[in-house]
Amino acid sequence: MTDLPHVTWLKAFEAAARLNSFSAAAEELGLTPAAISQQIRLLETHLNTQLFKRLPRGVALTDTGQAYAQPIRKSFDDMQRATSGLFSRKRQRVVHLRATISCAALVIAPQLARFRAEHPDIFVQLSSTVWSSRFDEEALDIDIRYGGGDWQEAQILHLGHESAIPVCSPAYAKALGGSPSIEDLASSDVVQIIGSETDWGRLADLHGLTLQVTTDWLKADSSLLALQTVAAGHGVTMVLESFARQYIEQGLVIAPTAFKLPKRRSHYMVINDRAGQREEVKTVAAWLASLYQALT
Repeated sequence: MTDLPHVTWLKAFEAAARLNSFSAAAEELGLTPAAISQQIRLLETHLNTQLFKRLPRGVALTDTGQAYAQPIRKSFDDMQRATSGLFSRKRQRVVHLRATISCAALVIAPQLARFRAEHPDIFVQLSSTVWSSRFDEEALDIDIRYGGGDWQEAQILHLGHESAIPVCSPAYAKALGGSPSIEDLASSDVVQIIGSETDWGRLADLHGLTLQVTTDWLKADSSLLALQTVAAGHGVTMVLESFARQYIEQGLVIAPTAFKLPKRRSHYMVINDRAGQREEVKTVAAWLASLYQALT
């Protein structure tokens, strides 16, 4: 096995790569720029590879340096988490939470700061997926899924019925005449969310409408992408009201009509059977349920 480089060289390299500056790395580590430069030269000599290109003003990683920086940074992060988790005075309790990408970004993430302020000893590790139907990771504690609730786990909590609404940007509504009708919206440039292709037809049937839905202008595989697209100024999309709420409150999109479509599917919280008795998991689960109670 090739001898590993000295940890002080690696620390200097990681800081310089992350900050893209020998001077900034020196300031962070309490050293001089000359010392950082010397440690990186020793590392390059040890590896027999150039990691940085020395430029007239500053430095830049070589392709090899860029590839090396990522695992080195991850290694230091892993060591920091292990040390903090095992030896800090007050160990943080970790809850691994997964949700659909739109739910994670639009419902959960904006509220995490408030949760951490109320529960500083619980660390929520949030990950996202476009679609999930099972626990495919042993470390996962809670899964927020969208569907019919017919999964094999024992602990499944329905988070409430939801409705979809047509939304567009204020500028696009103005381009459609200022106060577009549902017929105007349906016949405009529709951003279709994959998996919800029947929503416009079901809305028409529910309300006794005759809608001429145009060929999809664009397809998106998540509500987040659809909302970002229409918020940029063009198109209309039919999206869950709970997802659109943040955009509406920020004035990025509007719901020009009062029409709503009750969805057949909804969000469920699924708790891993092996994790359900841990107090921190119960705390996060109760918090998530309260989020959805406020939305639905």
